[in-house]
Amino acid sequence: MRRIIIVCIAVVCLTKAFSQKTKVVSDILTYQQVKALFPDTVCKRLGIVFPIFRVYAYADNAGKYYCILSESQNEVTADKDTFSHSIKAVNVRINNGSFIKLWEISDHIVRNDNDETSIWFWTKYIDFDDYDGDSLVEPVIIYGTWGINGYGNGRIKFIIYYKGRKVAIRHQNGDLDFERETLVDKAFYQLPSSLQAAIKQKMMLMEEDDHAIFPGGWQNAMLNKKTSFQE
Repeated sequence: MRRIIIVCIAVVCLTKAFSQKTKVVSDILTYQQVKALFPDTVCKRLGIVFPIFRVYAYADNAGKYYCILSESQNEVTADKDTFSHSIKAVNVRINNGSFIKLWEISDHIVRNDNDETSIWFWTKYIDFDDYDGDSLVEPVIIYGTWGINGYGNGRIKFIIYYKGRKVAIRHQNGDLDFERETLVDKAFYQLPSSLQAAIKQKMMLMEEDDHAIFPGGWQNAMLNKKTSFQE
């Protein structure tokens, strides 16, 4: 009974916060809210088996949602660095007090010549915003991997949800020119121009942060709607 009361209070507080703001809003849940809303029984039902790293709450004209990010956390070093071999994101909508799963993302490190050691969600670039002004959120989830040369030869993946459709951009970093490759779903170029521009802005920011090495001339390649381009 006590847990049910806590969950109800958390949902009411979030609902009140959303109603006092604009029609499209997102927030990060506190540790206490996460524990109250997503106990082990709920996580099991939703297929969440890894520790929850972060939960985003967001709302728009279609309803209220939670995006749950979980990482396997296989190793924690003495310096408190966490290495995960697998990740999973689950997106749910509140429906009559219950959680309805809408979509999920699962991925893992790849054992190959790059010898990836970790994969994690890049929360600096993740957001839940209304890019085309229709009062509906377009979730943008971004994650990447760490290779033997760190970011230098890791992978990056952009997952964009637009009106129920999943659109992806996949990129392989590389210290050498010929190792770099970017693959863009054809559907990306059908997205609203404002959303496309936001993704390109994130790509430029990744380069500035030394998190990505995109092939030279990638801006022109995307301007020409190419779906694959290398150095």
